[in-house]
Amino acid sequence: MGNEFNATLILWLNLLGTFVFGLSGGLAAVRARLDVFGVLVLSAVVGLAGGIIRDLLIGAPPATFRDWRYLVAVGAAAAVCFFAGPAVERVQRSVLLFDAMGLAVFCVTGATKALDYHLGPVQAVILGAITGIGGGMLRDVLLGEVPTVLRHELYAIPALAGAAVVAIPHVAGSTSGLWALVGAVVCFTMRVTGLHYGIDAPSPHDTTKHDAPPD
Repeated sequence: MGNEFNATLILWLNLLGTFVFGLSGGLAAVRARLDVFGVLVLSAVVGLAGGIIRDLLIGAPPATFRDWRYLVAVGAAAAVCFFAGPAVERVQRSVLLFDAMGLAVFCVTGATKALDYHLGPVQAVILGAITGIGGGMLRDVLLGEVPTVLRHELYAIPALAGAAVVAIPHVAGSTSGLWALVGAVVCFTMRVTGLHYGIDAPSPHDTTKHDAPPD
C-alpha cells in the first residue's frame, strides 16, 4: 500500500459520508418545508461542499465532479428524504444522527486525502475538520440559522479528534485503514455523547457568569 491509504476503503467511506450527509441536508429541507428542488439542493450542499472545499484548498480537482457516484449518492439521499422524509424523521433526532455519521466519516477521509497529498499532520487534521463541518455550516446558513459549529455543542472538537486519530499514526509510518475506522468511531462517539448528555464546548458566557459580581 506504500505511503497511501487503502483507496477502495476511502472511496466507500467518502460515498457513505456523502449519502448520510445528504440525508441530513434533505431532512433539514423537509423540516423547513422546502420544495423538491430545495431538498435536492440541501442534500447536495451538505453531502458535497466539505469535500469540494478540502480539494480546492489542497489544489486537487474536486473528486465530486470527476466521479458520478457522488452525484448518485446525494440524489439517492434527496429522493429518500423527499418520498420518505416523514418516516425517516420518526427516528428520534434523525437529522442530528445522520449529521454525526457524516461528520465522523468525512473528518477521517479529509485527513487521509490531505496526508496522501503529502501535507503535514497538523494541516491534515485541520482539513479533516473542514471536510466534516463545511457542508453542515452551509446548510445552516442557507436555512438562516447560526451554524452548529459556532454554538455550544461539541461539533468541531470531535472532527478534530477523529482526524487526529488518522494523522498521528501516519507520522509513525502507519497507513492502515483501521485508523480511519477508529477515527470515525471516536468522532461519532464524542458527537453523540455530547448530544445525549448536553455537553457543550466552553464559551465566554461560561466564564463571565462565574466572574460577574453579586447583585
